Amino acid sequence: MDDLTKRTWAEVSLGAIEHNYRAMRAKLAPGVRYMGIVKANAYGHGAVRVSRLLEDVGCDYLAVACLDEALELRRAGIRLPILILGYTPPVYAPVLAENAVTQAVGSLAMAEALSGALAGTGLTLKVHLKLETGMGRTGFRAYGQDALPDAARAACLPRLEPEGVFTHFCVSDGEVGERDFTWEQLKRFKAGFETIEAQAGKRFVIHHCTNSGAMIAFPETYMDMVRPGVALYGMVPGPDRGDLDLIPAMTLKSRVACLERHEPGDTISYGRTFTVERPSTIAVLPIGYADGLHRTLSNKLTVDFDGRRARQVGRICMDMCMADVTGLDVKSGDAAEIFGRNINCGDVAALCGTIHYELLCAVSPRVPRVYVD
Repeated sequence: MDDLTKRTWAEVSLGAIEHNYRAMRAKLAPGVRYMGIVKANAYGHGAVRVSRLLEDVGCDYLAVACLDEALELRRAGIRLPILILGYTPPVYAPVLAENAVTQAVGSLAMAEALSGALAGTGLTLKVHLKLETGMGRTGFRAYGQDALPDAARAACLPRLEPEGVFTHFCVSDGEVGERDFTWEQLKRFKAGFETIEAQAGKRFVIHHCTNSGAMIAFPETYMDMVRPGVALYGMVPGPDRGDLDLIPAMTLKSRVACLERHEPGDTISYGRTFTVERPSTIAVLPIGYADGLHRTLSNKLTVDFDGRRARQVGRICMDMCMADVTGLDVKSGDAAEIFGRNINCGDVAALCGTIHYELLCAVSPRVPRVYVD
């Protein structure tokens, strides 16, 4: 037995990730770039391993959330261009430039601070300007109160190379009735970057706005580059699957630590939220909320033993939980699937009122990733 699989582990299918990448790549016209989103440890799948795979199969760009994530990839020998989507303190501009890391910029103040931090270094930093088109977060506002003159000034600052411009859709994964707003965001984005290019007298090399929802439902958004996130890992972000054949890449598993007999009237776990009603066999699984199994799933979750389903009972603890395996041919050491191949991660997420993104990212660092395929 592999030492990594003695307790709880996450199987990550690199073959599934490659399949998903190629399925989306096949939808792109020649010359359209693909940006692999590997922030948050590649949505829990392992940023370094996933980035190496993407580099091998011809991905054009990577994206992370912060400087530490970018430097982790550089230290691992990843050579692809990397865009930081989130905030980096401007004092680190020389570090960004030295490591060939591109920075997202959403305000003139940020751009000026980055430019100033590079003064006297002889370095140039690639940046992608972010336009705010309706998400309500960061970026140069591309509608209403006009912030585009600031964006044009940012594009002309010394020591900054404005390689790209982008925006982020907020309901591209929504119901059909919500899609009009995505069209409005796209309209604002196009008008915004055209204005900036005219005012700055230069054209961005890369225009990008396609997230996973748009990858499925809005091929008109592909432009120069797409950047689907959760779809790379086999998940669809909303009700529309489109024509993409995606394969979930992660299967979270735990191994039965022991089997306990209980009689009617016995109670299970903290708070005594489950009372045994019949002579029962309860399996103890060494996985809990410290591993990423949300406590709100208590008494709601079903786990899978190679096609045989068992109800999780009692409150999920920090390091373990219990499942009623009465009548099932389950023995100590057997593997239980929490979600993955047989149990849909989205269905599990719905049980605790969240989305599959959160469950994937919640799988904690102490859970080893075992790479298959």
